[in-house]
This record gives sequence, structure tokens and C-alpha cells, in this order.
Amino acid sequence: MAEGTIKDKVAIVGMGLTRFGELWTKSDADVIIEAAWEAYEDAGIEPNAVDAAFVGTIFSGVTAGCLSEPLKMDLKPVTRVENNCGSGSEALRMGALSIAAGMYDTVLVLGFEKCKDCGFNVLPTPQPDSLHPVYNTRLTGPGAYAMATINYWHKYGIDPIEGKRTLAKIAVKNHHNGSMHPKAHLQRELSMEAVMMSPPIVYPLGLFDCCPTTDGAAAAILTKASLAKNFRDDYVLIKGLGVSVTRINPWNGKCKSDVDATFWTETAVACDQVKAQTGVKDFNKEVQLVELHDCFTITEQIAYESLGICKKGEGTEAVNDGRFLLDGKLPVNPDGGLKSFGHPIGASGIRMVYECYRQIQGRAEKPERQLKDVKLALAQCQGGVPGTFQANVQLFGARD
Repeated sequence: MAEGTIKDKVAIVGMGLTRFGELWTKSDADVIIEAAWEAYEDAGIEPNAVDAAFVGTIFSGVTAGCLSEPLKMDLKPVTRVENNCGSGSEALRMGALSIAAGMYDTVLVLGFEKCKDCGFNVLPTPQPDSLHPVYNTRLTGPGAYAMATINYWHKYGIDPIEGKRTLAKIAVKNHHNGSMHPKAHLQRELSMEAVMMSPPIVYPLGLFDCCPTTDGAAAAILTKASLAKNFRDDYVLIKGLGVSVTRINPWNGKCKSDVDATFWTETAVACDQVKAQTGVKDFNKEVQLVELHDCFTITEQIAYESLGICKKGEGTEAVNDGRFLLDGKLPVNPDGGLKSFGHPIGASGIRMVYECYRQIQGRAEKPERQLKDVKLALAQCQGGVPGTFQANVQLFGARD
């Protein structure tokens, strides 16, 4: 592999984000326009200043026309990308690489989804000719992560009741953080009792262990780092972009013996790519904020270990000692994450970047949410289920 790096070649100079939620009165075009125009205004540009655009979505668009039509981007180069729940992250990665390659000066990247009215169902539709093993085996997201939970508890000798309490603390943390964000889907606190007693979805995961089905959009304006000062003084630099994909499903009867459903290997590999690009050695010591993919509470717990912000098997201890709280050693999901902010699939990866961007700039929506001296922020967004992930890990930093 070529020893290239994206470090400090591309800057984020504007971002936009809709309210996430059940947006029954808004169309695909409505959320796209809202997010894009906020990004344009944040960057201080007119739409015609954009040379190209990249859009990430799964269910809500088949061609790039899903973006070019509502934004009236006639005859401009627009590309639709899809990589499961990491589709927004992929749109940002493609936009950044196109600038670094010298193809464009300024691009729009946008992720969106209208999950509430596109017929999205948690139970996969059988597709016998599909290459994706999730569809071939009727495996559900909750079912896959429930099995990962039980495997994790067994591997580390965790009592199920204590394991449930740890997961409940993650849900309580994220709902506390999300309750303070005006654009989050679920803006309410949860008690430990409410999470522990929530209706079961797939044992041992209950209702409040699962993220909601959500509508929304997020957008970013990217430009060459050398041009960023023409837009704003507090631009944010892209430091590293990692991605790793595997297609081995540990639950389909054809798994390899070395698949570990208690560790997100794809995330760890993407982390190594980012470290190689940036020279960062230890995210736990060098990063001040982490946004990670918490489609289920167990997903967040295992992601701690896969990102290296705690050791393998140490996730329970880290949660119990408050390490990842808003006022903890390393805040994780300060905006509430997927669990509270919501998960409009194509938008989630860019929503994570929005939080990193605003926190680095010192522009969190409420003073009580603003973290101190954020110089490096990490975002991890992954799609699929244990054993067949598409993982993106991205690092962002202040201009200095």
C-alpha cells in the first residue's frame, strides 16, 4: 500500500445539521436543503461556489440525482456513495480525497435518510441472490448484537445482571448528553431503573439499549487547507481517514474459527490506518473527544476497546468509573450518540463530524456541553453486524 497521508491537506469550513427525529412533515428534499444551506451559511459561501458534491444514503436515493435535484446542481459532478451505516463517513472521505488529489477546490458532502417513511424494517428482506450474508440469513441487528453481548459476558466472566447495569449506564450517559442538544431526536433523561426494566427486544437487549429509527441530514463544506483562511479563522483540519471492510458473518454457519464477535476488528484496522497517517500513537492519551457508533449499548462498550481508549475486557471498569462521561477523562458521545441523537443512517457519520467540528471550535450549542481545549476529536462509524462490518475511523484537529 502507498504510504500516503491526508493529514492537514483538507479543511472543514462549514457544516449544517437538521433536527433529527420523526420528521413526518418534511421530505427528502426538505432535510437536504436545510442541512446544505446551513453549511453554506456557516462557510459564508453561495451554492455556486461548490465545485462538486458527494452524497451518502442507503434507502432514500438511488442515483446522485437525490442530491442534485433539490439543490439545483445542474451539470455539476455529483456522486452518490453507500457503505451501510458509514455512508455519510464515506461521502466525507470521498470529498476529502478528491480535494487532496487536486480535482476540486471546494466540495459539499452530505448524508441523509428518511427512515421513518421509506419502509425501513428491522427484519431484513430475504434476498437469495444477495452477496450480503445478513440478508441471506434473516439475521437482525438486535439479534446479532444480543449474541455479541452474551459472548462478551461469557468471555470476560461478567454476571448478566452486572452486565445489564453497565449497559444501562451507557444509555443513561448518552441520554443525559442528548437531553442538552436542541437537535437530538430523544431529548430526555433516562433513569437506571427505566433502562433496566425496559421491554425486551432480543435478550439481553431491551428497548433502551437500542437506538431509534430517525430522519435527518448533515452536511459539510470541504476545501483545500491552503484556502481555508479565506473562509474562516477557526477552520478544522482533517487529520486522518481510515476504513476497513470485511464480509465474514460469524452467525451464518460458514464462519471462520478466528472471528471474534467481542471485538470490532475492522475498527481496530481503520484506527491503525489513521495512526499511520497522523503519527498519533494512543487515542486514549492524545484525543480529547470521541464520537462513536452506538447503535446498541453493547456496540459502544466494545468500541471502547476496539478504538484502544481502554484495554480489552476493561470496558466494564471504564464505564463504572465514569471515564467516558461528559466530565470524565475522555468524553464519549457528548451529543448523545446514535442512542439519543438518533440514527438516520446516511447522516450519522457526518453528524459525528458536526459534533467534533463544533467542539473543536468552542461552539457547542449550550455552555454546559462545551468541552475544554479540544484539539483532536475522533469519530468512528460502522455499518453491518459483528463479523461483517464496514468501519470508518476519522480524526479531526484544530488548525494550530
